[in-house]
Amino acid sequence: MNERNSSRRPAFYLLNNRAVLIFLLVLALFTVGVTIASEGMGVNLISTSFIKTLGKTLCLCLVALAMDLVWGYCGILSLGHMAFFGIGGYAIGMWLMFARTKIIVTDSLAAAAIPPTTDEIADGIATQIFGVVGSAELPWIWGFAHSLPLQLLAVVLLPGLIALVFGWLAFRSRVTGVYLSILTQAMTLALSLYLFQNDSGLRGNNGLSGLQNLPGLDHVPQSLISIWFFWASAVALGVGYIFCSWIVSGKFGSVIKAIRDDETRVRFLGYSVEGYKLVIFTVTAVIAGIAGALYYPQAGIINPAEIAPIASIYLAVWVAIGGRGRLYGAVIGAAFVSLVSTWFTGGQAPDLHLGFYTIQWVDWWTILLGLSFVLVTIFSPRGIAGFLDFVLLNPRIAPKRSGNDLGPDAGSLREKEAER
Repeated sequence: MNERNSSRRPAFYLLNNRAVLIFLLVLALFTVGVTIASEGMGVNLISTSFIKTLGKTLCLCLVALAMDLVWGYCGILSLGHMAFFGIGGYAIGMWLMFARTKIIVTDSLAAAAIPPTTDEIADGIATQIFGVVGSAELPWIWGFAHSLPLQLLAVVLLPGLIALVFGWLAFRSRVTGVYLSILTQAMTLALSLYLFQNDSGLRGNNGLSGLQNLPGLDHVPQSLISIWFFWASAVALGVGYIFCSWIVSGKFGSVIKAIRDDETRVRFLGYSVEGYKLVIFTVTAVIAGIAGALYYPQAGIINPAEIAPIASIYLAVWVAIGGRGRLYGAVIGAAFVSLVSTWFTGGQAPDLHLGFYTIQWVDWWTILLGLSFVLVTIFSPRGIAGFLDFVLLNPRIAPKRSGNDLGPDAGSLREKEAER
């Protein structure tokens, strides 16, 4: 194998990519710093609730990477990736709720004079979970909820299969642009409306709750569990960043960026545009599902409102503000906007008194976010990342030259050209 091919191996790629190494170093330092300052394993400077907020933020950064990969690099404005995010959350939430309820039911029936049968335990679990929607039977989709490995497999397979089927139908029909965005939004809306129904098998509007309580770990404080999930989220983000960065490099990355810029020309050159799109759409759906599976145990609850179309629109805004087409821009955008959103919507931001009107940021946050999106689009199309590139990596710096001058010709413009 020649040197060029060997450098495309992930190990060689990682060692030769300074930007990825810097990101991993910053992420590692951030993780260590938060751990030291945490309530569960450190000096108690950061509360458990804020540790969960930071862990959820890392998960949102991971799904933002997926969005940037499919939109910023491949040019597919998907307004449905938060649906895949929610599917991953529901998949892991089913196991968490089932396993925890089974322990509660088993312990309560253990005090009976006659040991409970398997059917009695199953009926007790069904009543506990679905009594809130007037049912006492487990739906068929809960058939594997007792198995953690199968539900973890569902976290990956369900978003991937749905994206594969949807993408194959859409891309083979050569649906592009705003029409494809409308289709993805329609898919998300259909899924959300279905989950709102009580007979969907997922408790309708009540959703799945109590997900922060890990089965069999009641003796472990939430301060420690929150750190575990924070670590898992940080590792997932690091691995996801390496993977996405590796995908967009080399020939494959060049092809998907060419598809973004001129799909017709890439097809004319003989590349399977639909195949490349399908791979990116499916892979990013899986990444979104994994992010959701890590997010909702930290949130503690999931309901259909979490995967409404507006959530995917917010995701696109995060990536646009951060800077699409730059992986670290997607991370910056998701982290910045989600943390600021938590500050504004959590009632921590002080009200702004104008004399004739009082602005309460809980109500005005959505307007502020939309205004920020418009301003970034107009004045900084490359987002926060583009601004950082301009400040830190100014490409207009004059080349450093030493030795003799550029020539004796007084009318020559070479010196001026070198300074540009």
